[in-house]
Amino acid sequence: MGGVEDEEPALKRTKLSSKGLVGLSNGSSSVDRVVGSSSDLMARPLSTEGDDEIVGTKGIIKRGEFVRIITKALYSLGYKKSGEHLEEESGISLNSSVVNLFMQQIRDGDWDESVATLNKIGVEDESIVRDASFLILEQKFFELLDGDKVMDALKTLRTEITQLCVDSTRIRELSSCIVSPCGRDGSSRRDSLRARTRLTLLEELQELIPPNIMIPEKRLEHLVEQGLLLQREACLFHNSLEKEMSLYSDHHCGKTQMPSRTLQGCMTRGYDMVECLYFLVLESM
Repeated sequence: MGGVEDEEPALKRTKLSSKGLVGLSNGSSSVDRVVGSSSDLMARPLSTEGDDEIVGTKGIIKRGEFVRIITKALYSLGYKKSGEHLEEESGISLNSSVVNLFMQQIRDGDWDESVATLNKIGVEDESIVRDASFLILEQKFFELLDGDKVMDALKTLRTEITQLCVDSTRIRELSSCIVSPCGRDGSSRRDSLRARTRLTLLEELQELIPPNIMIPEKRLEHLVEQGLLLQREACLFHNSLEKEMSLYSDHHCGKTQMPSRTLQGCMTRGYDMVECLYFLVLESM
C-alpha cells in the first residue's frame, strides 16, 4: 500500500505504544515475537560456555568434551572446513595453540623443537613426558640413520635418548642398528626395529598424552562401537548378523527371529543304524 507508512522499516512499523500492550493476558505481544525472531537472524557471538555445561537427558555428557570429540571426528574423516566451522561457531577449540604447534612440529620433523614444546602443553606427569620424549627422539634417531647421518644419530643416542633413562633394552637395540646394521640372516636391523611413520608417531603420542590435552584418534568411533556392542550383549533374543545393526535405532531382536519349531527326518543306513536329521525352522510364535 502507498503512503509514508510503507517507507518505514519493518521493525519500526511493528512498535506499539505502552497502551496497546495493556490487556494482554500473558504480558507479551505479537510484536515482541516479531522483534525476537528478527534478532535471531543476526550473527550471534561465539559461545564462551565451558566444559561444565551438560547436554543430553542423563546429565552425564559435558558439552565441551562432546563438541571436541565431534570436531576430532570431522578432521579425521577429512572434513577440515566443517571442523574449522564447528570450532568457530561453538567457541570450543579442539586443541590449544601450543598443542597445535606441537603436532605440526611432529609432522614437520622438528624434533628438538617438539621436545621443547612437549614440556609446555600441560602434561604434569614427568614419566609421561619422558616416555613421549623417548618416542620423539627415537624417531629422530631413525630418520638420521635414513639420511646416512650416522654420527648425528650416534650423538642423539648418547646425549639425548640415553639421558632419559627409559627402556634400557630398547636403547641396546637402537645401538645395534649402528654397531651391527644387519642381522644374522642379512636383514636390516633398522627395518625390523622401526615400523613407524610420523603420522603413526603422532597417533602413539595421542594415546600416551592425557586425553584432555590431546584426544586420541577415532575416539568417537570407539564410543559408538562400544555402545553397539553393549546393545548386542543386552539383546535377550540376539540372533542377527553384526552388519544388520544400525546407528539409526537401538538394537533389538524380537522373538520372531528365534527358532520356534523343530522338524525331524530319519534316514536308515543298513539294518541296525538310524541317522536323524534335525532342521530348525523360523516360525512366528
